[in-house]
Amino acid sequence: MTDAHRDAVLAIYRHGIATGDATFETEPPTWETFTATRLPAHRWVALDPAGPDAVLGWTACTPVSDRCVYAGVVEHSVYVHPDAQGRGVGRLLLHRLIASTEQAGIWTIQSGVFPENTASLAMHRACGFRVVGTRERLGRQHGRWRDVLFLERRSPTIGSSDAVRW
Repeated sequence: MTDAHRDAVLAIYRHGIATGDATFETEPPTWETFTATRLPAHRWVALDPAGPDAVLGWTACTPVSDRCVYAGVVEHSVYVHPDAQGRGVGRLLLHRLIASTEQAGIWTIQSGVFPENTASLAMHRACGFRVVGTRERLGRQHGRWRDVLFLERRSPTIGSSDAVRW
């Protein structure tokens, strides 16, 4: 993911927001905020082979904390353009994110998903994520309380003693 993908990435984010089941956010951040808060080595886009400038989806992650004990734990997001959903784009992106985080020594990838987002839950399960809990009534969205399922994927090969390289 580069600055050249900015408009497409933010447009896809906006589509996800509009569904009401992807995030508590009501607007995407500015590109400057987006790039400042996501780890540069773990931001990916899927491009359409028929039109290589067309972004089909994206994934990115952020550290969960600046405390050293959490150096190998990130939180991720994955968004797919509505026209590309159901074609394996999300899985492709998650597999690429998993590969890059494994290579960097990151041992846990986590995320929060609304229970109603069944497609996202199925995709995450297919990529080795598991639901570790429900955060009940975590936040209000459009006047109603929403639960969030807490998902994680633990690396089968990396332990906490391995070095993390951002």
